[in-house]
Amino acid sequence: MTTAPTSQSTPAALPPSVFTLPQTAQLEALYTIIRDKTTSRGDFLFYSDRIIRLLVEEGLNHLPVVPKTVQTPTGSTYEGVGFEGKICGVSILRAGEAMEAGLREVCRSVRIGKILIQRDEETAQPKLFYCKFPEDIAQRYILLLDPMLATGGSAIKAVEILKEQGIPEERIIFINLIAAPEGLRRFCSKFPALRVITGWIDKGLNEKAFIIPGLGDFGERRYCE
Repeated sequence: MTTAPTSQSTPAALPPSVFTLPQTAQLEALYTIIRDKTTSRGDFLFYSDRIIRLLVEEGLNHLPVVPKTVQTPTGSTYEGVGFEGKICGVSILRAGEAMEAGLREVCRSVRIGKILIQRDEETAQPKLFYCKFPEDIAQRYILLLDPMLATGGSAIKAVEILKEQGIPEERIIFINLIAAPEGLRRFCSKFPALRVITGWIDKGLNEKAFIIPGLGDFGERRYCE
């Protein structure tokens, strides 16, 4: 009986700011389903949403808390904690939008920002095409959402845009489903104070910069029949 995952890549030089979900057999079973090219769109939606919720919950574990005292219905006092500040989710369009529902399921009335980054045909570099944020975004902790981290170009551009809004990188947590080691190292070397929560680290990139083994184009599999 197989009791532990076998396809997780753990690079020796993994940056200390990178955190993965607990690598259980259940988690690998979920990833096996969404990686399978024969999986139906309905199943892809259901099981990827399960992983996204786990990732969001783990991301919330990395937010700072402060002591908070409450009274229970029994008349007792409970010494607990509360989140230190407000949260904002920021999705990198279009695939990042798929992670917004998972965030809303665990953070009621959370504010959402959006960033659209595409490749500039003249320079071949990531270029900002659209962004919209809450007015008070600079005072919030940011959960940056994008399911796939390949070369890291789009994620790096997104963080640069957030920093231009006055958000320090230590207040940003990047959440994604699958990451390539090359992209992780590039991203973390650029922003060493930023934390990354990823579900799975794959083997690497092929000659076309696709994540291997990967799961294909996340956006197409989620939004197209």
